[in-house]
Amino acid sequence: MTSNIRFSKEELRDTHGRYVAALEGYDEPVIIEFTRRHEGLISADHVETPTSLRGKGLALKLVEHMVADARAHHFRIIPKCTYVMKQYDRHPEWADVFTAKPHASDSN
Repeated sequence: MTSNIRFSKEELRDTHGRYVAALEGYDEPVIIEFTRRHEGLISADHVETPTSLRGKGLALKLVEHMVADARAHHFRIIPKCTYVMKQYDRHPEWADVFTAKPHASDSN
């Protein structure tokens, strides 16, 4: 169901932007809002998933896309959003791009 995803990164203002995952056949995308803290550092502030897309794994795919972008462009992520932090707890292999340590006790 998640094979026709279109990912994008939008710079909205000097310090703000968003990652977007649009699934073919749906009007509203999943969004991760971020703030550029300084060169080489962003914070993942909020994930928004429309009701019609919940449970399809699209938010996780978008977090994975953000992690891949951080690795490719050599920046780190402050996980301010609870969803992003929960996914990081489940994926400690992302530690190279996150500024915080995963909460191992929260991963179950």
